[in-house]
Amino acid sequence: METLQLLQTTPVAFIALCGLLGLIVGSFLNVVIHRLPRMMEAEWREQCASLDTDPTQATAAPTGPRYNLIAPRSACPACGHQIRALENIPVLSYLALRGRCVQCKARISPRYPVVETLTGVLSAFVAWHFGFGIAALSALVFVWALIALTFIDFDTHLLPDSITQPLLWLGLLVNFGGTFTGLQSAVIGAVAGYLILWCVYWLFKLTTGKEGMGFGDFKLLAAIGAWLGWQVLPLTILLSSMVGAVVGITLILFAGHGRQIPIPFGPYLAGGGLIALFWGQSITQAYLGVAL
Repeated sequence: METLQLLQTTPVAFIALCGLLGLIVGSFLNVVIHRLPRMMEAEWREQCASLDTDPTQATAAPTGPRYNLIAPRSACPACGHQIRALENIPVLSYLALRGRCVQCKARISPRYPVVETLTGVLSAFVAWHFGFGIAALSALVFVWALIALTFIDFDTHLLPDSITQPLLWLGLLVNFGGTFTGLQSAVIGAVAGYLILWCVYWLFKLTTGKEGMGFGDFKLLAAIGAWLGWQVLPLTILLSSMVGAVVGITLILFAGHGRQIPIPFGPYLAGGGLIALFWGQSITQAYLGVAL
């Protein structure tokens, strides 16, 4: 009780605690980003194998060590050295090891400390922006989910249902008491978020014969609408489209990125959702004030 009172009356302590928690969660998000797509692929293979109705061609499902978000322990991909607790301290271990495996000296991807630092900084910013309360705790979950989805989409062009769908329902539950928006606005936001991109998808496909985005993008925008309300959807779409266009053109002009190579849209939706979380209402009110 005294700890909660301290956090409530001492903003610096609450911000520091959320920043530290963010670093720890960021370390776990690295595991989610790496393992969840592989778990999905293994599940798809099992489902395909189960559809084999020819008993003469059926093969036994592959067996092996358990692989999920908890087991096995993290290990160096080069030599298999299991990472000990002291080697897994967020950011600090990477700096102490100079970005290399303690055993084989293979280079460790800088992605790991980047994700940890990003999660820690954004978590501290959430605590500063919202202050102690249910809004901050809810926003932390929202931000952590968006970070995981962003990096998974960058790597695989996938937005896992196991994250987007619970995120949508959780947004409706959080707004049952009007944390970020009213429940009616959240429900309309979830429906409108899905249908807007669904319509864009089919319009583009009927016009060009190609798929412009994946169904995961529909679900992500629906989740953002469930968390923040339908009013922020135009802003989210506008911001994500602008950033996506700028990044895409930059990659084509300066990085030799082929025009036919797809660019994931999920990270830009997530970025638009983050901006809407922190400043969506202010930006919308300012725009309406100028427009009127």
